[in-house]
Amino acid sequence: MNMSDSERTRPVIERMGYSWTDNEEEADLLGVLACSVRQKAIDKVYSRIHKWNKRKDRQNLLTFLTGCILPADKVKFMKLFDIVFPMSELQQLPEMISQYGIVTPVSLQQSQENIDYRNDRLKDLKQKAGSLKLNEHIFDFWHVDPEYTSHFEAFVPIQNGCDKFCTFCAVPYTRGREVSRPSKEILDEVQSLIDRDFKSITLLGQNVNSYGLDKNGDEIGFPELLEKIGKLGNKSGKEFWVYFTSPHPRDMTDEVIEVIAQYPNLAKQIHIPVQAGDDKMLIRMNRKYSVDDFRKIIKTIRELIPEATIFTDIIVGFTGETDEQFENTRKIMHEFEFNMAYIAQYSVRPGAVSSRWEDDVPVKTKKQRFHKLTEDLTRVSHEQNKKMLGKTYRVLIRGKERNQKYLAGLTEGKINVRVPSADDSLIGKIVDVKINIATEFSVAGEIV
Repeated sequence: MNMSDSERTRPVIERMGYSWTDNEEEADLLGVLACSVRQKAIDKVYSRIHKWNKRKDRQNLLTFLTGCILPADKVKFMKLFDIVFPMSELQQLPEMISQYGIVTPVSLQQSQENIDYRNDRLKDLKQKAGSLKLNEHIFDFWHVDPEYTSHFEAFVPIQNGCDKFCTFCAVPYTRGREVSRPSKEILDEVQSLIDRDFKSITLLGQNVNSYGLDKNGDEIGFPELLEKIGKLGNKSGKEFWVYFTSPHPRDMTDEVIEVIAQYPNLAKQIHIPVQAGDDKMLIRMNRKYSVDDFRKIIKTIRELIPEATIFTDIIVGFTGETDEQFENTRKIMHEFEFNMAYIAQYSVRPGAVSSRWEDDVPVKTKKQRFHKLTEDLTRVSHEQNKKMLGKTYRVLIRGKERNQKYLAGLTEGKINVRVPSADDSLIGKIVDVKINIATEFSVAGEIV
């Protein structure tokens, strides 16, 4: 989502006449698209803005901040950044910048009346941006034509915000409540990407498979959206893969899985966050499903799409997690045989319900559990990858590895693949690769 937001932010700024530079020291407009989901990311923002503000002593510099920002962080950042605004107000950024201005010899010659007007207007804009509802103008944001950073991979936002209110999560407080993008706009953007021969398209949302539920029947649901995209793929006759992230198990219906199984261009890779393998812990997290509910989803995926890879998210060290509860999470790692799991050590997010609870799992214990679960994942992932040996897979070549003698790619199931080749012309193409090496988190093979 952060990357997708950046693809809509950059063209808005460039239309003002700014040009991109890869050298931060050359820039006179610097911005951050923040993510308050984890404290580590916010700490990086503080580090960066302090560095930038020191530069203001010797350089005309304007800074802005947007993205996922918790209210508590927002108050602090408004004192450090020149402009802070919700992502839904992206269309107003040029006006904010033009009213703020950057000191130049020309601007210094402006009349005091114009300067006073500019400052008053800036104050109004900043106050407005600080008090806006998070999703008030999200439709305006979706109307911005993105500047894709890749010529073969693209992100398509279909939904914003979340109504689930998991106790550990800050998303409802940084992105607001659920809002679905009109399906016609989504299908038009997907069709445009198909026409331009994009190979990988990812549908995005904080709770992507709840798409349409906020429209009370006035919009199609997620299974219907996937089916329409599947039909676009069939009609095109082109090879490409459509992914979606991040879904919630509560909204992962059999119908969604059935549609994925039916259409070749709907990627046979499902990322479904379990978060914990213990029922009491899931209740404490307010996930509103049980381990057995999750087990039924996995069973359906295995039956209808046996070739599918399954990825997940897991939190260790959540408030109140006991040794026994953690061991239950270790058990599901082996039971469900995840191909990949993104494991996080719990960190308190201000505003989330759990921030009012004692963070009673010691940091040392969190680290130990993180390492144990990572070791479990390593073994499970390696066993899954070894099943690929001797078989041929379609692989999207995404670029070169640091070792220029190898190309790096992904299977349809998003398994990392290394190929001994230096042929740049293959980047962005899907090729056949026969797997002859399997390691813990990747495989390698020869182009057939």
